Amino acid sequence: MNYIDPHIHMVSRTTDDYENMKAAGIVAVIEPAFWLGQARTNVGSFKDYFSMLVGWERFRASQFGIKHYCTIGLNSKEANNEALAEQVIEILPEFLAKEGVVAVGEIGYDDQTTAEDKYFRQQLELAKEFDLPVMIHTPHRDKKNGTLRTMDVIEEHGISPYKVVIDHNNEETVEWVRDRGYWAAFTIYPKTKMSKKRMVEIVKKYGSEQIIVDSSADWGVSDPLSVPKTAALMKKSGVSDKDIHLTCYQNALTIYGQSGQFNESDWLTETTINQADLHEGNTILRGQEAKTIHFKNPK
Repeated sequence: MNYIDPHIHMVSRTTDDYENMKAAGIVAVIEPAFWLGQARTNVGSFKDYFSMLVGWERFRASQFGIKHYCTIGLNSKEANNEALAEQVIEILPEFLAKEGVVAVGEIGYDDQTTAEDKYFRQQLELAKEFDLPVMIHTPHRDKKNGTLRTMDVIEEHGISPYKVVIDHNNEETVEWVRDRGYWAAFTIYPKTKMSKKRMVEIVKKYGSEQIIVDSSADWGVSDPLSVPKTAALMKKSGVSDKDIHLTCYQNALTIYGQSGQFNESDWLTETTINQADLHEGNTILRGQEAKTIHFKNPK
C-alpha cells in the first residue's frame, strides 16, 4: 500500500529518514512552513527558508524516490513580532506562486493574540487570491476555544471548509471540525499529541470521511514513519483497507489536489534517479560513489 505523509518537516530530518520512508511505502510528502525552534530575526531568514522548501528539499526528496510538496505561510508563533511579520507577509505572494506549493500554511493561532489574528486573516485572504487550500495549526494551549475561533474566522472570510485542513486534532475537537465540514487531520507522536492506538479508535468511531493521518515529524521527539505504522495498527485492529487507504493516502490527495499542484500521476510512474544529479551545483553525495536507482511505485 502507498502512503502520503501530508504534514512532515523534512528540513529537520536526515537522508536515512527518506530511505526508510520510501521503503515503508511513503510516495509523497507535504512540508508545511513552520517555527524552527528559535525565532528568526530578519525577513531574509524567512526568504532563505521558503526557498529551501521549494528548492533544495524538493530536490533532496526526489533523490530518494519521494515527491516533495510544501505549504507556505507565516506561522502563528512568529506572527507576534509585528515589524517582522509585516515584511514576511510582503514576500509570501512570491512563494505562493511557486511550483509544488499546495496550500497556505500552517497558519492559525498559538496564544490567540491580536497580532496572530491580524496575520491569520491576511493569509486567509492570500489563500483566496491564489485559490489555494489552507492548512491550519490549532493551538496547543486552550485547543477547544482556539479551534472554534479558527473556524469562525475562516467562515467570516468566506472560505469553504472543504478547502481547509484543521490539523493537530484530538478526541475533544474532532466532532466540531467534522460537523462543520472541515478536513480533520491528526498528528501521530510517540509521546504527545495523538498516539497510534488513539488514532485507530477515532477511525473506528468516526469512520474515514475527511479524516487524515500525518506525522508532523520535526526536530523534536517524533517519528517519520508514523503514517505507515498507524496504518499497520489499523489493519491489525480490524479497520478496513478502504478506511486505511482514505485516511493514510486518498483524503490528503483529494484536499491538496484542489491546488492543482498535487497529482497522483506525479509519483505513480517509473523513475530513474542519478544521485550525481545537481541542484544549483550541489548533490546529496558527500564523497560516496554515485548510484543510479530505479523506482517503481505500485498502484
